[in-house]
Amino acid sequence: MTDSRTSSIETEDREILRALDDLDLPALTAAAQRLSTAQIVAILERLDRKQQAVLYRVLPKGLALEVFENLDPSLQGDLVGGLKDDAVAALFAQLNPDDRVELLDELPASVARRLLQGLPLREREMTADILGYPQGSIGRRMSPEFVSVRPELTQQQALERVAAHLDDAETVYTLPVTDNQRVLVGVVSLRELLNAAPDATVAELMKPAHWVRATEAAELAARRCADLKLLALPVVDNETRLVGILTVDDALRILESAESEDQARIGGAEPLRRPYLTTPVSGLVRSRVVWLLVLAVGATLTVQVLEVFEATLSEVVTLALFVPLLIGTGGNTGNQAATTVTRALALGDVRPRDLFRVLLREFKVGLALGLILGALAFLVTSLVYDREIGTVIGLTFVSVCTMAATVGGAMPLLASAVRADPAVFSNPFISTFVDATGLLIYFAIARAVLGI
Repeated sequence: MTDSRTSSIETEDREILRALDDLDLPALTAAAQRLSTAQIVAILERLDRKQQAVLYRVLPKGLALEVFENLDPSLQGDLVGGLKDDAVAALFAQLNPDDRVELLDELPASVARRLLQGLPLREREMTADILGYPQGSIGRRMSPEFVSVRPELTQQQALERVAAHLDDAETVYTLPVTDNQRVLVGVVSLRELLNAAPDATVAELMKPAHWVRATEAAELAARRCADLKLLALPVVDNETRLVGILTVDDALRILESAESEDQARIGGAEPLRRPYLTTPVSGLVRSRVVWLLVLAVGATLTVQVLEVFEATLSEVVTLALFVPLLIGTGGNTGNQAATTVTRALALGDVRPRDLFRVLLREFKVGLALGLILGALAFLVTSLVYDREIGTVIGLTFVSVCTMAATVGGAMPLLASAVRADPAVFSNPFISTFVDATGLLIYFAIARAVLGI
């Protein structure tokens, strides 16, 4: 069943690509109308800008808006450049305010200003309110379109209020409860309202509210929404007045973006701001070259350490054979610890104040790993070479694994403590640090054991 469905989708893809190449608009329209929104989005992510604009223009109006809302903001910006001004203005006006702000961040200032000026007054005011919050804050990602109810309303009155705002609210499944000053006092779910008696008041049904301040980091707010398994999380100002809501779908998008960013930086590259196939080669180069230069400079430490111990290597040439194995194992051990702790930080399992607890745990883990690998290395190396070389290699494994795990576990926490991205301080920097430090440990042990 899955194979036949995949084959059908691939056939539709080929039809669309063929119609684009031939500029056969009737065939393109017919093929596009047979696809779902997700399939059209996937195809658009693989096309160049000209092809994107052609395919998008043949979509029916309702489907076009749905597709546009599901595109990355960077691709939305590309499409804006390929569509006529009146089509762009109509699309822009139909977006939710939070999605509109994401798109504005991708557009040239002159285009963004022109689109804002063309909005109806109410939409322009809501968009301007969101734009007023700092970049990276949840205020920039919240929706100001919500339905709130008062504690004194009856069940019937509350449901009438919900029904009156169904068309312009982001969600109605979780309803914030506010007083006369818009201060958040609780939340009530639509399910609870529907199950209540008509004369029951909202005050009797509401529960204490979880909330976030609009200036909090978007990733932290999204993580809270996900951890609490909420359909919507109220967003308040410094006086706890309700200013917006964060819906679960927006929270998941924020977390997905943060995860992609962390994974890119752990691998030693800057995150791509658009799908891979639509990213110019120059963009791919820029995302990687800076990190390669930084790591290349860091790798000179390893070269300098080898130069310092050149005489030691010339006396016991066998030691050089194990350099790649030892520094590779140390780097991998440090990377494992850093990745584990970075993930734990993202999930809220650990915090910077847990530094010493993490250091102790990773020290024990590194020591255990070192003892296991060191014992095996001692046995094998002693059989192939001699007992003294086996002792050097075994002790180095123990020392390097312990050091690498401890440092790898500490670096993300230290980065978080100074408000840096933990992923930046993870694998690339740890590998470079462990390479140089591991060699110092290796040659120090070799000199002590071999007496050279």
